[in-house]
Amino acid sequence: MDGLHTWVINLDRDRERLQRIAGQLASTGLDWTRLSAVYGRDLPADEQQRLLDSATYRRRHGMEPALGELGCYLSHVAVMRALLASAHRFALVLEDDVLLTPALVPVLQGLLAHPSRWDMVKLSAVHSGTPQPYLELAPGHHLAVMLSRCTGSSAYLINRRAAESYLSHILPMTLPYDHVFDQGWTFGLQVRLVTPTPCIHDEAIATTIATGGASRKFAWHRRLSAHRWRLGNELRRVIYGLRETWRERRGG
Repeated sequence: MDGLHTWVINLDRDRERLQRIAGQLASTGLDWTRLSAVYGRDLPADEQQRLLDSATYRRRHGMEPALGELGCYLSHVAVMRALLASAHRFALVLEDDVLLTPALVPVLQGLLAHPSRWDMVKLSAVHSGTPQPYLELAPGHHLAVMLSRCTGSSAYLINRRAAESYLSHILPMTLPYDHVFDQGWTFGLQVRLVTPTPCIHDEAIATTIATGGASRKFAWHRRLSAHRWRLGNELRRVIYGLRETWRERRGG
């Protein structure tokens, strides 16, 4: 798989997680590099203010932002910068709580055999995304367009074009990372999903991103702006998804 390199996002303190993902990667034969994750609470106050648009976050997400989310966001940004600083064409991005299945390597081979059909591909998912499959990548696994929300960022593939576009538009943070990076219409990218996914988010591992989610959420009347924004965002997603599905099924 020429041109592909893997980056694993891992906090310095999470050594057991690193050992766990390293054991999984050993059987894949993939070359990989550990990326030291950003710990949001260590960021100076002026950096937090510059990199996080708190007002827009509250309006769009209906809750208070968490510094753990900011650290996660910036860690993914760091992978994009690492890709562009390297000679590699593609980055497989893994969070350290992901479970890899035996389908991962053949799916990656299928994706690299069709590099013009995608810019970012989700390899794990929390929601289904209402996938519209159009290209078989490996036995039983298809490349698909999403018509509905599909959160999670524990495993995905990007090319250099995607990294460049993200870095031009993704800061400051206005939403959690996994609510932003699949907006193909915002970044001018071919955003896709592999269905079924070859990687699984391990719910048994406690998150290191944020705690106190219920206490961060605003009362219902303060979340009206978030509901309006999400409605518009999902409408844009459907329009984008239908257009991309029509184009792909006509031959790309």
